[in-house]
Amino acid sequence: MTLELSDIRDFLKRHHPFGLLPDGALADLPSRLTARYFRKGSVILDVEQTCLHLHIIRSGAVETRDPSGNLLARLSEGECFGVRAMFRGGKAANRITAIEDCLVYQLPEQDFHALAGQYPQFSYFFELMGGARLRGGMQLIEERDDDQLKLMSLRVSDLIARAVVSLEATATIREAGQRMSSERVSCLLLMAGEKIVGIITDRDLRNRVVALGRDLNEPVSNIMTANPISIRPDAYAFDALLTMTRHNIRHLPVLDDGKPVGVVTTTNLLARQSLSAVYMAGNISKRDTAEGMAEVIAQVPELLSHLIEAGATSQNAGHIVTTLSDSTTARLLMLAEEKFGPPPVPYVWLAGGSQGRQEQTALSDQDNCLILDDAYDAAKHGDYFKAMADYVCDGLNVAGYVYCPGDMMAKTDEWRQPVRVWQQYFNKWIEQPEPKALMLCSVWFDLRPIHGSTEIFDELHRMIRTKANGNRIFLAYMVGNALTHHVPLGFFRNFVMIRGGDHHQTLDMKHNGVIPIVDIARIHALGNGIASVNTYERLHAAMQTSSISQQGARDLLDAYEFISITRLKHQTRQIREGQAPNNFLHPDSLSAFERSHLKDAFSVIKSMQNALETSFGKSGT
Repeated sequence: MTLELSDIRDFLKRHHPFGLLPDGALADLPSRLTARYFRKGSVILDVEQTCLHLHIIRSGAVETRDPSGNLLARLSEGECFGVRAMFRGGKAANRITAIEDCLVYQLPEQDFHALAGQYPQFSYFFELMGGARLRGGMQLIEERDDDQLKLMSLRVSDLIARAVVSLEATATIREAGQRMSSERVSCLLLMAGEKIVGIITDRDLRNRVVALGRDLNEPVSNIMTANPISIRPDAYAFDALLTMTRHNIRHLPVLDDGKPVGVVTTTNLLARQSLSAVYMAGNISKRDTAEGMAEVIAQVPELLSHLIEAGATSQNAGHIVTTLSDSTTARLLMLAEEKFGPPPVPYVWLAGGSQGRQEQTALSDQDNCLILDDAYDAAKHGDYFKAMADYVCDGLNVAGYVYCPGDMMAKTDEWRQPVRVWQQYFNKWIEQPEPKALMLCSVWFDLRPIHGSTEIFDELHRMIRTKANGNRIFLAYMVGNALTHHVPLGFFRNFVMIRGGDHHQTLDMKHNGVIPIVDIARIHALGNGIASVNTYERLHAAMQTSSISQQGARDLLDAYEFISITRLKHQTRQIREGQAPNNFLHPDSLSAFERSHLKDAFSVIKSMQNALETSFGKSGT
């Protein structure tokens, strides 16, 4: 091979998908190429012009415009054009113009189709474009078999083995036992009409009846567990196992809109295998000190590494990791109530930010608040809840969830208030969306109850959704704030990296990758009255609205997954190498395949940011 052909081969090898070809095919390719030079401003292909070559840019840049003159794309070194023309009978659909002096390699149509027919990885790349190509790229990520992930993909409804077995709560203990025996079940749901009021199990019959010698003609309601903990059928099986472990129960009623549709048992779940994260959560529930919990939380990086290596999606990993911070928070609150006594008025502790969205990674600080019943009196009850908030936030810090640098925690007086004050907060933020209010919205509009009386939050949440839904001025300001998070993609699809400082020549995968998508999902949720706070759930729900196309939402979901999983893989590499995980990625650490798809993901975000401005921005008001 001549030196010139060797140079072309090495160039192709650095760029996707040519780098995926076998060495023999790659070595044969340069001799089939024709090199052409185009001056800046020259039209390389025009609408309906015959195109019988794949064009590969060696140097320079081009732009693509549709017949109406709208800019569609700008391409630079290593990127290709002319593909669509070859797939539509050899006629170009758009105009391609050199915007810099260009050297372009041309691969004849017959050679292109020969490679596509022989090598699936080559065909796959050119059949899919943009968001679709990114989606196909996600499907190439290896799927692995892991018990933890099985339960994250299964829904509770998948575990229901039989129809509900129930009895009126007015029945006798004898009748309940006879029913359980005849139906061969280990538990019985007790009803008042269509409403479940209690549950009894074979253990209850043993411990509460036989052991105590009770009269079998007593009402079964005398021995039932009233108002049992329940779960929805669309929840994950993982959450069912976690709930049962946390509350030390073996039977979990499944309610759909308040009506029982089945029962999940430990037998159902353990048949699907057990989970390390669930046992970690169970371990946390047994610890009596924050230092003891810290020993468990210290295993989170290892857990995260295992999940990613096992092929977890970022959604699975975030959900599983977040359950441990939820468990730690709930345990600290229980210990606080033991230490300071029962709460003088009802309260609910909520998580915001990534914990609220169930999207935590190995790198998480605190975002939490306390909402109190309106019966709260600062003079009478203030000291109790101040002590509780300090105890929990300090405990979380010791356990490994460091203090929020912006003091957005329940230990800060401002974020420990009754419902009426929180209503004033949200009214003001929505009606007067100044910069600080918009910053607060990014945390407090993602609230999720962790422990306490959730009814306190339900009313407030309804008010927030109603007030934000369709409020064009507020949403326009939210859009403006979201657009301050720029994707790190330059004019010619080149990465724009951080310059100088500790993170020189890196990409900030959190603030310039994850957060822009989180912002977009939040705005679509607020603009359409969507209750979910999880980014995936928000985008799936937004598909059913007119503010975003189904294709756009799917592209955004794929972009979010690719960026998030790339970020998590970066963090797990750091963990394995004994480094503290961060969000700053060197593109050189990625393969050509990953770099190409990361650019696709950033391009999707940029497109959807523009669409967001059209839907909710000031131009759309």
